[in-house]
Amino acid sequence: MKKITLITTVSLLIAAPAIQAGDAKAGKTKAVVCTACHGPEGKSNNTMWPNLAGQQKGYLIKAMKDFRDGKRNDPLMTPMAKPLSDEDIENLAEYFSGLGK
Repeated sequence: MKKITLITTVSLLIAAPAIQAGDAKAGKTKAVVCTACHGPEGKSNNTMWPNLAGQQKGYLIKAMKDFRDGKRNDPLMTPMAKPLSDEDIENLAEYFSGLGK
């Protein structure tokens, strides 16, 4: 029984979609546009826009994909996210999640 459980667990882990490592340097380059609202180094001076520095990578990926794919809508954020590729989003998430640590 333990052997079957182990095989099943390993199979599920292999089949599960992995979060790509992302490239923080490429994310930093892409993030130049983000600083207008989210501030330099991902810390906003305006309470209307959240800080991105130090957010969990998975959360950032989900939020940006949701804006891009129309699952979340915001008059400012949605148009900014529309042109982002999955790779862009992973790179941005890698960059912002690493700030403030």
